[in-house]
Amino acid sequence: MKTNYDVIVIGGGPAGMAAAIEADKKGAQVALVERNEELGGILNQCIHPGFGLKYFKEELTGPEYAQRLINELEKTKVEVFLSSMVLEINHLENGNHLVSFINEEGRLSLETKAIVLAMGCRERTRGEIKIPGARVAGVYTAGLAQRYINMDNLKPGTRFVILGSGDIGLIMARRLSLEGMKVEGVYELMPYANGLFRNIKNCLEDFGIPLHLSTTVTRVIGKDRVEAVEVTKVDENLQPIDGTQEIIPCDTLLLSIGLIPENEISSKAGVALNPATNGAIVDDNFETSVKGIFSCGNVLHVHDLADNVTQEAEKTGRNAASYALGETKEAEAKLQVSANFPIGYTVPSTTQKNQNASIYFRVRKPIEEAEMVITSGDKEIFRGKPRSYKPSIMECQMVPAKLLENATDEITLSLEMKESA
Repeated sequence: MKTNYDVIVIGGGPAGMAAAIEADKKGAQVALVERNEELGGILNQCIHPGFGLKYFKEELTGPEYAQRLINELEKTKVEVFLSSMVLEINHLENGNHLVSFINEEGRLSLETKAIVLAMGCRERTRGEIKIPGARVAGVYTAGLAQRYINMDNLKPGTRFVILGSGDIGLIMARRLSLEGMKVEGVYELMPYANGLFRNIKNCLEDFGIPLHLSTTVTRVIGKDRVEAVEVTKVDENLQPIDGTQEIIPCDTLLLSIGLIPENEISSKAGVALNPATNGAIVDDNFETSVKGIFSCGNVLHVHDLADNVTQEAEKTGRNAASYALGETKEAEAKLQVSANFPIGYTVPSTTQKNQNASIYFRVRKPIEEAEMVITSGDKEIFRGKPRSYKPSIMECQMVPAKLLENATDEITLSLEMKESA
């Protein structure tokens, strides 16, 4: 068995497959390691339409989108290891890396010049937000319930309350309704919805499912299984308002309360993480703080569209292959990239002065109208047109290289709110 590669991709979802395909096109010898029995990642359980509109220019379901990438991957020379769990990444004296994983053949170690981290993300659980009440059956993350229904043909409950208005929670509200189950309502801690507008319209409004903003679940009630939940309104500081409690009878609570990048392996390998995203700190080549290790997709920062994941991963795969093949030139001048609230983070954290920059970010609250302003020191180098920004949409700000020529050693993104009349 071959034990040396130019690029090893960890993760076989849309990010991992797209990165592997592009690295192979560049002429690199590539291996892809996936812990599940099949490729496709989370897309396999997303049987609803809405995928591919941007990337494939047509509407597909999640499995159809995944299959398109699988078909492309099968045309390459990429060696795929399925049912293989990566244990650790070690760094060798020659500058290469050793990826160790286990599968039915035992423990295997492969040497590589470059690694692409594409492990995706996981859901936040009840324990992470500490909802009081008994530990009863009937509390699921929305993604787990989705897998039970769409892949395992199991019915997780009959009467549901959904906490959180993330896209997966909204999509599950529709899915449950289509399967004849009752959704009492979706409850959101924030004063705004966190999902895409199209999902608010298509998944809630079209099915008459109420969305309760500034409201959260403050207690789970039941003996052996959920019998009801207590919901309470919250104030502007997100603290429960006494006297606003309401008991909602139900037998199942679904949690759609955010996603966390799967970076345990990255952290153990010495990759520096961004506390704002829980993903790696990367430069504009998507290279992490560890030379030769790259990161992309939801393990880097949570995306709203699989299409964006794929496009980002393609760039990362090409960059990883270029590095492994010795084609990467050292950046002449790097600029630190930062942002002011309400912008929550930026990807990348550094960019080069001599090329166009694509800076991805999300806002922490809805902005009705603001101008994007980019400064370097006390000098303004860019000002955009007034427009709205939403937390549910990942933004990409393009900055031409000729504007970056006027920067010193850092640039800062800010949103300048329009004064109310």
